[in-house]
Amino acid sequence: MISEESGEERQPLWFLVALAFAAAGGAVAYVPFLTVLLPLKVNELAASENIEALSYITFAGAIFASLANIGFGWVSDRWGGRRSWIALGLVLSCLLLIVMGEARSVSGLIVLVIAWQLALNMMLAPLIAWAGDCVPDRQKGLLGGLFALAPALGALAGTLVTFPGLAVGAERLWLVSGLVALLVAPALVLGGGRQMEELMRPVEGPVPSELGSFKSRPAIVRMWSARLLVQIAEAALFAFLLFWLRTLSPDIGENSVANLFSLVLCVAVPIALFAGRWSDKARRPMLPLALCASLSALGLITMSLAQNVQTAIAGYTFFGLASMTFLSLHNGQALRVLPRPQNRGRDMGFFNLTNTVPSLIIPWMTLAMVPKFGFSGLFLVLAGLVALAAILLAQMSYRR
Repeated sequence: MISEESGEERQPLWFLVALAFAAAGGAVAYVPFLTVLLPLKVNELAASENIEALSYITFAGAIFASLANIGFGWVSDRWGGRRSWIALGLVLSCLLLIVMGEARSVSGLIVLVIAWQLALNMMLAPLIAWAGDCVPDRQKGLLGGLFALAPALGALAGTLVTFPGLAVGAERLWLVSGLVALLVAPALVLGGGRQMEELMRPVEGPVPSELGSFKSRPAIVRMWSARLLVQIAEAALFAFLLFWLRTLSPDIGENSVANLFSLVLCVAVPIALFAGRWSDKARRPMLPLALCASLSALGLITMSLAQNVQTAIAGYTFFGLASMTFLSLHNGQALRVLPRPQNRGRDMGFFNLTNTVPSLIIPWMTLAMVPKFGFSGLFLVLAGLVALAAILLAQMSYRR
């Protein structure tokens, strides 16, 4: 069932697309819920203390999501049958999402959100590890490019479920659950038996300590650190873009910023696909990552120097396209550097911490920088962090 090209085993394109849509199912599950539906539910239950309640719920959910991603990745390593874990997580997370609409207290909602985060990561952690079991290194660039569909579809799902007249109240939770199931099911139903023996063969012995291969300890540290640095910048812009743009143009609206986010996410998809496919053909998996990190730093520098909203939007668009391409491609190439296939799920869980740790760093960094140095100072610091990510990957970018 595995196609042959130039004497090398490869997965067919339809299966890579199915994996990408399954990963996008996770984004469709949490983006509309965490950004729109959960705040609305919290406001319904605790209108006078909605900000405090939402903060507690979001913080608890992020902590349990991080632990669950590592835990269920490890569980799928030890007991195998990743598709079974994915299916169970899919069913439980969709059911819990629907039940969320029946919550009658903030404490009950917190319990449900924690349970939902556990179930969602029961699906997502084995899913990414399963991609590592199936997709060879020579296709990981294309896989990473396809992963760019996840944030784009997540944003579009948020627009869809809030479309006037389409669904209201608890109906929106049913709609999200249905979309998630539609995206994840094809990979589960059609993806049986696609693991590659060469990708699942256990590796024993110490991990190399010299930067001589992609599976060395320094390579793992560089990849993890580079993603964390770029994610810090990405999280800062996600949280404070509207506030910054309003310092340049007080009349700019929330809808304009939301449209800018969506545009960047959608345009990044073909760019990531091209870059990922090129990296596979050229056998330079890390070069696009280093280049995208460098371009992200230039975008941040442009933003720090912006004196009008047009230059600011141009700078953010440049940064957003480069950083989203980086993060998508990184998702695929991170699977390349993990040295032990028998621990792939657990190890990808530790890589997933780079998605949650920035939310704990950004508020304090912003409070320390913006009052004294303004947003320009913050963007220069972020540019330095992203430039460091580019430097970390530069030495790896010329190896094939």
